[in-house]
Amino acid sequence: MIRVAVDAMGGDHAPRVEIEGVAEALRARPDSLHVQLVGRPEAIEAELARHPPIDRSRIEVHPAPDVIGMAEKPLAAVRRKPQSSLVVGLRLQAEGKSDAFLSAGNTGAVLAASTMILGLHDGVGRATVGTLFPTAEGPVFVLDAGANIDCSPRELVNFAYLGTVYMRDLHGRPNPSVGLLNVGEEEEKGNAVAKEAHRLLRQATGLNYIGNVEGRDILGHPRHGRIDVIVCDGFVGNIVLKFYESAARLLVGIVKREAPEVLAREDFGRVLRFLDYSEYGGAPLLGVKGVTVMCHGSSSPNAIKNAIRVAAQAVESQLDVHIGAQLAQRAAATSA
Repeated sequence: MIRVAVDAMGGDHAPRVEIEGVAEALRARPDSLHVQLVGRPEAIEAELARHPPIDRSRIEVHPAPDVIGMAEKPLAAVRRKPQSSLVVGLRLQAEGKSDAFLSAGNTGAVLAASTMILGLHDGVGRATVGTLFPTAEGPVFVLDAGANIDCSPRELVNFAYLGTVYMRDLHGRPNPSVGLLNVGEEEEKGNAVAKEAHRLLRQATGLNYIGNVEGRDILGHPRHGRIDVIVCDGFVGNIVLKFYESAARLLVGIVKREAPEVLAREDFGRVLRFLDYSEYGGAPLLGVKGVTVMCHGSSSPNAIKNAIRVAAQAVESQLDVHIGAQLAQRAAATSA
């Protein structure tokens, strides 16, 4: 049995969207998936009543009277609200009562609480958030996507290891290629952090590092083809992510204006689903000892459903165990 704790109060439209997503996830996944809804019981039960076909034997409700708002200061809110849905949900995993946690709430608070409650793997200075970008040859994993604005070279190297394990475990890439996002491919390009990160990545063992890559290479490199993992700091990563999302909206807007009849075609519907971030689920928080998946505050039920899928896959693949083993192997190689 896989137990996924869902912060039912976290999103912009909680708990309606979260529970709709849970209902869809339970229909799509086998009986081995169980969901733990964490939040205000009266609000949760009212929404569950709108889904009478839902299998209540696969749902637990865990009371949590408080909610951490989107505008609250993350660390202070986590400490001030120990009975919030976010903190209670993560504590279930820390106590061995849950296998994964999912939230569409305050991103900084999810990061802070996961770090405090679950702890970090040895050798990890800060956890990182990764996001899948659609490409013609399959998704590329970009990290950090906004959790860590300023990063040291060694933290960027850690991100490369974490992204490698993630793409290997959840996307079946046996030897994921890794690129460092930079302003040019040449070794002398970039700021001081990028130059040092490039040097360290070239020396790192257990990584398929292909070198510096540019923004245009995210969706496909002229020589290497699809790159599996792109490493950057959260400042750059979040800007790239938001631009990518806006480009998809631009495409749809142009089609609506210039060729609206195309929208009715089944094949174009497949294209739109390919570009829809909600199809890829939430963003995993890597580096913590456990499984945390983060979603947009404005996530749709489809995004919640697929985020639950991502969380379940992470548990099934033993992602957390493999990350610990990879980091231990790296530490042994470094000290040898």
